[in-house]
Amino acid sequence: MSNITLAASRPVLADRLGARSIATDIAFIAAGAALTAGAAQIVIPMWPVPITGQTFAVLFVGATLGSLRGALSMLLYIGLGVAGLPVFAEGGAGLAKVLGPTGGYMIGFVLAAALVGWLAQREWDRKVLGTIGAFLAGTVVIYAVGLPWLSVALGQLGYPNDLSATLQAGLYPFIPGDILKALIAGGLLPFAWKLVNRTK
Repeated sequence: MSNITLAASRPVLADRLGARSIATDIAFIAAGAALTAGAAQIVIPMWPVPITGQTFAVLFVGATLGSLRGALSMLLYIGLGVAGLPVFAEGGAGLAKVLGPTGGYMIGFVLAAALVGWLAQREWDRKVLGTIGAFLAGTVVIYAVGLPWLSVALGQLGYPNDLSATLQAGLYPFIPGDILKALIAGGLLPFAWKLVNRTK
């Protein structure tokens, strides 16, 4: 039973840090959820969508854990918040947060972690441009789910929710930070791979 694992057959960075086992997988998944919860507390308050360190954590978790474990880590993160733990941005918690204006972004976290993890399993995270591309692709997925959800939520709250208003509320303020996060990852992850390859 000790050789049962959720790890993909193609190794990602986390697989170089511990033996492949279900216990290690659970630890990694929990650590990814904890990292995302911590990053969610790095906040520049805005309404309806705050600027946080959350998206970097989501994409980093996907890249380091792989597709399945990355997605499960985000599901755990959301589940902990729904259960009442203050893991969402600004210490938020509860189902209302998931159903509110930012809920689509949270659903997008699951899909983005899965996509970036899938790309990492194909070694995109071992080169600078590949890592940047993977992070930008994951970011697009988050917006693809988050923006339509935000538009509906704004309309239900009686706020303008046309395309221009939605992009102003949920996209434009975040573009510089998203580019910066991708650039940081482009330096960090390939460097981490060089380190682990030297020590193996």
